[in-house]
Amino acid sequence: MKLILIGRGRMGTLIRETALAAGDEVLAAFDVDDIDRLAEFNEKADVVIDFSNPASLPSVGAFVRRTGTPLVSGTTGMSAEQKAQLEALGAYTPVLWSANYSLGVAVLYRALRVVSDVLKPDFDIEVTETHHNQKVDAPSGTAKLLVDAIDPEGALTPVYGREGVTGKREKKEIGVHALRGGTVAGTHTVHFFGPDEELEFTHRAASRQIFVNGALHMAHLLPGKPNGVYDLQKILFGE
Repeated sequence: MKLILIGRGRMGTLIRETALAAGDEVLAAFDVDDIDRLAEFNEKADVVIDFSNPASLPSVGAFVRRTGTPLVSGTTGMSAEQKAQLEALGAYTPVLWSANYSLGVAVLYRALRVVSDVLKPDFDIEVTETHHNQKVDAPSGTAKLLVDAIDPEGALTPVYGREGVTGKREKKEIGVHALRGGTVAGTHTVHFFGPDEELEFTHRAASRQIFVNGALHMAHLLPGKPNGVYDLQKILFGE
């Protein structure tokens, strides 16, 4: 495949190295410091892979609208308005966004969708996420993804950490807590605290390579699909 990469950070570098080793061709790589050059790029690509910064979205969006190139995005930290702008690109091409391209996280998301409604009436739910000390946004996009799996209707009120005299925990709360340190690639745990019992779901990433492999796998599957917005659930499970 012929790829355009957006982002030359750790993920972008790993994606480039892995793609080249697999025989894919990287036509160009851009980042926020030179993303304006994308407006002048005319070589035809099979897919754009964006693991950069929300600030790159206007340029990436303009390129996708101009060329109709399928877009695989793993950019996190977007506002609701930016996320809507990304999804609007589905009118021009197939667009796949995920906060986490791990197969294990995709399965965890599906499992939470199945069990959460059974547990929510009697269990308190807390989500903790741990990442390396260089991560700039919190909570992680994956934590937000898991909260969405647990509470797709938004009936629970997120509480991002607690401090001081907060009063007793409300039943309609869902705690979301971010830890930062070292070189942790990503650990996410969903805690269900019930009367006299506790259930935990934990996913641990040993390295960023699992996200790279997943993103490249999806990049091979996306071209040729009808225009629209996709996520891993739609691709893997047909939802």
